[in-house]
Amino acid sequence: MKITVDREKCIGCSTCVNLCGDCFELIDGKSRVKDNVDKCESCDLDEVATACPVGAITLEK
Repeated sequence: MKITVDREKCIGCSTCVNLCGDCFELIDGKSRVKDNVDKCESCDLDEVATACPVGAITLEK
């Protein structure tokens, strides 16, 4: 699975980080996927993507 954050759309609300700090982090006020993450054992990535208020997170399966 490929996880992508559109940093142009991201508003830095940190919803993704709060839902899954194992996969996401805020850098310079914008979300990004942590290095070497292609799946997550500790969260539901579909839920995280859906929770993003601006639709900046996409999942390619």
